[in-house]
Order: sequence, then C-alpha cells, then structure tokens
Amino acid sequence: MPILPSQHKPPFYLFNGHIQTIVPSLFRQVEGVTYLRERLITPDDDFIDADWSRVKSRSLAVLSHGLEGDSHRPYIMGMVKALNECGVDALAWNYRSCSGEPNKLLRSYHLGASDDLDFVVRHALNMGNYETVYLIGFSAGGNISLKYLGEDPAQVPSEVKRASVFSVPIDLKSSAKRISKIYTQRFLKSLGQKLEQKKEMYPDALDLSNYSLFWSFPEFDDKYTAPLHGFKNAEDYYKRSSSKQFLRNIQVPTLLVNAQNDPFLTKSCFPFEEADENPYLYLETPEGGGHVGFAEDFRNDVYYSEARAVKFLLEGE
Repeated sequence: MPILPSQHKPPFYLFNGHIQTIVPSLFRQVEGVTYLRERLITPDDDFIDADWSRVKSRSLAVLSHGLEGDSHRPYIMGMVKALNECGVDALAWNYRSCSGEPNKLLRSYHLGASDDLDFVVRHALNMGNYETVYLIGFSAGGNISLKYLGEDPAQVPSEVKRASVFSVPIDLKSSAKRISKIYTQRFLKSLGQKLEQKKEMYPDALDLSNYSLFWSFPEFDDKYTAPLHGFKNAEDYYKRSSSKQFLRNIQVPTLLVNAQNDPFLTKSCFPFEEADENPYLYLETPEGGGHVGFAEDFRNDVYYSEARAVKFLLEGE
C-alpha cells in the first residue's frame, strides 16, 4: 500500500520531538472518562485488570498502552473519549503489574505479549454482543497489537476488522539502543520498583543487588525481562518479539503512524518496504509528533492521533 501523506502539524510552541513527547505526557489532563474495572483471571491463574467505558455500542475498541503505562494515561483516556463520542465502546486493558497492584506470578509483561491481548479480545467478545472490534496501540502496545495481527492471522477473531497504532518500536533491538539515558532512567526507576515488589513475593527468585538506573535497556532486558519471560537473553527477546517481521502477514486494514522526529525510533522502525508490499498495511510518517505526542492544539486538548484513529477505523483510509 502506498505511503500515506500526513496532515499532522504540531503547534509552533512544541518545536521538536522531545518537547512534543514530554509536554503531553506530563501536562495533559483528560476529563469526562469514567471506567468500570473488571478483573480477568488468566489461564495461568494470574489476573489482568481491564477498564471499560461503554456507550451501548455493537462496536468495541481494545486499547493497549505503552511501556510502564496504564489505562489512565492521558493518551489512552483521550482516545477513549474520542471513541465514545463517536459511539464506540472502549476497553483499555492494563498489562500484568500495570494496574496499580502487583500481579501474582513472577512474570509480568513484555513487549511481545500478544497472548495476553488475544485473551483480552476473546474475553470481550464473550462478554458483549460485539459485531466489530478495533485494535488501538501506543508504543509497546502498538508492537503487541501488530505482532498479534501478523504472527498467526488465521487465529485472529473475525470480528477484528481494523487497527490503528502509533509510535511503534517495531524493531525492538534498535529502539532499545536508541532511547536516551534520560528516558531510560525514568522507565528503569518504575521497573525497579516493581522488581522490588516481586522480590518480596519471590525472595529467592530475583537478585537486585547490582540493579542500576544507569543501565541501558539491553542490559536490563538481558538481566530481567528475558529470563523472567522465557527468553534466552535480550537478543532472543528482541528477535522473537519485534513486530516488524510479522507486518507482511497482517490481513486486516492497519494504520501505523510513526513520527519522523520520534526520539525512540530508528530508521528500521519505518517499514516502507513492508507497507508497499502489503495492501492491508497503511504507513504514515508525519515530520512531527514526537513519541505518543501528536498534539495539534495542546491548549484546547486537540490531538491528531485521536482524530486520525477515528477516521481510519470508522470511515476508512
């Protein structure tokens, strides 16, 4: 599918990718969204907390958040609000350990956990009389969504009709190396706190004696993410979990929007060749937007990602 032109224009006062990333993350507030939480018991006797926002629709959007995010992040709530206003129910699920309470198992979540997304989608279909399901993912959630759609297309429920994802590190290895120390330390602080909780639950299973906020992501993933989730090492984790390898297999119309000035993404996260070969994959690469930013009028809470997702999912390309 040809590369789509982008209409996104960041406001002049958000003048680079870092500012376009940080300002919405720290200062955006979304009002008018009320969740009803449901705890889902997983097949391995763990739990996932999912937040519903219903408007009595026959269509549902399942939203997947970014690394160390949750259903209350402004980019999730803003999208939920936009969907509800267009008559679509929303289900924003929190990854294991991301709902404000440690999950029960030693494992938590990782960027290739498409099995959990499949579980959430099928639960939602069993719970509601939905004719149409849309997938929306941001950053890590975008990678999970793309991997889910492409790794075994025949197993994706027929009700899943379209998907829209933003700021996706489809090549996990290159993105893990790209993220600056400033962003990495923020994530590692949160991840370290969760590991401390797991250490209390499983005192003999974790060694945190040399944990450092100055690690790179490959160092962290090699030490913790990979072994806790059944991977040999970080290299194996990145190789098996990156969604880029599955893009050619996607069989539902899917929009991928990655900003050219995204500070988390490398050149390999812009899959021009894959989009050209797959008629179901639509790639849009605006010059600006940052990482999970896409503000167009920050002061009036106008975001391109929300308008673009709604248009693609409900109206077409």
